[in-house]
Amino acid sequence: MSFSTIVSNNAPAPVGPYSQAVEANGFVYCSGQIPLDAKSGELVTGDIQAQTKKVMENIGEVLKAAQLSYKNIIKSAIFITDMNDFAKVNEIYAEYFPENPPARSCVEVSKLPKNVNVEIEVIAFRG
Repeated sequence: MSFSTIVSNNAPAPVGPYSQAVEANGFVYCSGQIPLDAKSGELVTGDIQAQTKKVMENIGEVLKAAQLSYKNIIKSAIFITDMNDFAKVNEIYAEYFPENPPARSCVEVSKLPKNVNVEIEVIAFRG
């Protein structure tokens, strides 16, 4: 099996031993993004909606490096530290998928890297 890694300088560098994304057989598996600003290295703080927006922007930059867009996303997984934020996260998330949103799961977790409140990972298809 052959695969290639995707790297974007406009999205945060990995905070561990993983790639921003890996492509295999037309599928692009994007690692979870957190609300980290790639240029400053600072976390986006404030409400969950501002954090979700930054996460989605980071995903967009990784997809752009793979010459893809949000329209190529077929599956996403959202991890949040408080399910009470579900509606607020959905409000921002929905802006990126006005038609034909991808399959998705959303789970509450006890903790995320760097103590952020939201992380999103996606799978895109180059079909």
